[in-house]
Amino acid sequence: MGNRQTAGRTSKQECAAREKSSWHPRVRPETTSQTAAILRRQASWRWLSFVLVILLANPAFAETTDVFTEDLVPGQMQTGSLLLRMEAGYVVATRMNTDIQATISGLVTRVRVRQAFRNSGPDWVEGVYVFPLPDSAAVDHLRMHIGERFIEGEIREKEKAKKEYEAAKAAGKKASLVEQERANLFTTSVANIGPGETVSIEIEYLETLAIDEGTFSLRFPLTLTPRYIPGTPLPDRKGSGWSADTTSVSDASRITPPVVTTSSDHKVTFHADLNAGVPLEFVASRYHPVNVVQAGDRYSIDLSEPNVPMDHDIELSWKPVPDSAPRAMMFTESVDGDPHVLLMMLPPDDLSVPQQPMARDLIFIIDTSGSMHGTSLDQARRALTVALNGLKPGDRFNVIQFNTVTSALFGSNVAATTNNVDIAKRYVAGLEANGGTEMRPALQQALSTPITELHLRQIIFITDGSVGNEDELFGLIERQLGSARLFTVGIGSAPNSLFMRKAAEAGRGTFTLISALHEVNEKMGRLFRKLEQPQLIDIAIEWPAGVTAEMYPGVVPDLYAGEPVFVRARLDGAVRDSDIVTVRGNSSAGSWGAEISVDISEPSPGVAALWARARIGGLMDDKRRGADEEQVRNSVIGTALAHHLVSQYTSLVAVDKTPARPQEESLDSEQVPNLLPYGQSTEAIFGFPQTALGVGAYLANGTALIVLALLLLAVLGRNPGHVVPIRS
Repeated sequence: MGNRQTAGRTSKQECAAREKSSWHPRVRPETTSQTAAILRRQASWRWLSFVLVILLANPAFAETTDVFTEDLVPGQMQTGSLLLRMEAGYVVATRMNTDIQATISGLVTRVRVRQAFRNSGPDWVEGVYVFPLPDSAAVDHLRMHIGERFIEGEIREKEKAKKEYEAAKAAGKKASLVEQERANLFTTSVANIGPGETVSIEIEYLETLAIDEGTFSLRFPLTLTPRYIPGTPLPDRKGSGWSADTTSVSDASRITPPVVTTSSDHKVTFHADLNAGVPLEFVASRYHPVNVVQAGDRYSIDLSEPNVPMDHDIELSWKPVPDSAPRAMMFTESVDGDPHVLLMMLPPDDLSVPQQPMARDLIFIIDTSGSMHGTSLDQARRALTVALNGLKPGDRFNVIQFNTVTSALFGSNVAATTNNVDIAKRYVAGLEANGGTEMRPALQQALSTPITELHLRQIIFITDGSVGNEDELFGLIERQLGSARLFTVGIGSAPNSLFMRKAAEAGRGTFTLISALHEVNEKMGRLFRKLEQPQLIDIAIEWPAGVTAEMYPGVVPDLYAGEPVFVRARLDGAVRDSDIVTVRGNSSAGSWGAEISVDISEPSPGVAALWARARIGGLMDDKRRGADEEQVRNSVIGTALAHHLVSQYTSLVAVDKTPARPQEESLDSEQVPNLLPYGQSTEAIFGFPQTALGVGAYLANGTALIVLALLLLAVLGRNPGHVVPIRS
């Protein structure tokens, strides 16, 4: 029967003790009922005045004559109307719950995500759901389940898949379409769900494990933080999100789904089978109580509580006992005669030699925008305080905060004296969250600060990453980084992991995700061990004689203590069991090298798809850096079609052959909302028009418009009460 470990079913005294040290504390539900009551008390006149400002500011909104009607559909949805509907509770007929099944073996995980769409209304509906996946996920399967039947999805070029789906939708056939919006953001559309009917959409993806200081981990995103959309609004809309498309984010309306603060649906069930292959020191879930059943080196993991809300990412962690922790692993798969390799090698931890510590010049950037309100800002303040405590004599530092505007604590970087550090701690303790997520000015200020030859420049960027213009920011970092290093710290229950990983990659640093107060000291401690130790640089892979490799990343990035070398490669040439793959690099201790014998490799289905996913990511990076767009598009499509992967240019589509909806019946389209991430507030995110609504361009006439709204209220003889101020 195996050994059974249970987390999350303890007394209050045990819970209190566990909060201090456990890997899996109970995550308490948000007091959404209190939030709703507060919103109701802040009378609808406040919302009316705010909506009037938005309507008057944007002629497109004024043209939506039925903006206040109860039968508003997402195709008509605009910023002001969404806010109005959110206060009453965004209601759709389409209900959605999710089941996640993961199989973990070696370095590869296959995950099945099953989304059940239930039509609780009297009409035929199309459900549209925007949802997150890991930013390195290789999505390769789609199945549409109708009762006992299922239809297997096919990969198509994006435009062809969309046309096939729309034709099936118009013909009354059940159909599903899975599209990629960002590397970590996807849209599922399900057409012709009948009254009272449930249609389940099953998506499968592959992912590589993360490793840090000997601890393996996997994160399963469940919801998303509403993204800030900069730029000037464009006249046309590609999607039905709450934001208009803008000059900076041309697809903003496709990546800004509605959110709800509470829901009787949006529940998740979860199960994972872990084949570790070695004895483990622990298996844990950081944010959700779990039950773990062990049978030898295999572990079965389930959430210990039913009806878990989809408001906080799930993260599993496990660590081999010290004597059995692998230092090198290699997995192979052959597709169409081409061998593919997934290689992992962990350098020794003692790469550095005793030396005089180099003085550092640290710039701490902290996000204080509206999406950081509440729990996220508590975590960010705690993380920054821990970082300030880690400063040493000889270091220099500064603190930059940003929301709609950017401001620095000191005019220039100052010495890390006790007095200056105490000033910074008091400053951090007083930070509050509001306004927009204008990252670019803060990054520019940090990257343009002059660097002295006597100090090592390190930038620590603390944010939830909730922006829509990621590519623009990655390019800025690459162009202006110089000799500095950028380290990202992702904050909150549903951070934008794509931004965290790629910003750190562009900044030749590392990224850390912090989603609970209890883990701040642990994870910031890991980060500072990286900051204080020289990295492994100039890493090169030497393949056997006669073998060439198309590998990703093409240039292995700098590594820090506890980080492994990860390479995904397609080989050209025969590989023999007697062959050796050599990894070399340099550190402050001198050169380092290690060898992996090919005969230790294990066959692993999915390795080729993971290589293809890495190649697609590399091609999209080339496009961002100025490569020919048509060439990139053709290369991505060829790779994605060959490996059955969803990409920016390919989608999965499944169509039932038999029409289900009678032609005389109309079809309503609904965008299924996301559940607001745990610890966040719609008041903070949506209460200010520039916070996450992309309407900063309208503020030039803000004063006159507010006066108009207040005059109208006065004419109606009502006290405006708690009118939300528009902050600039």
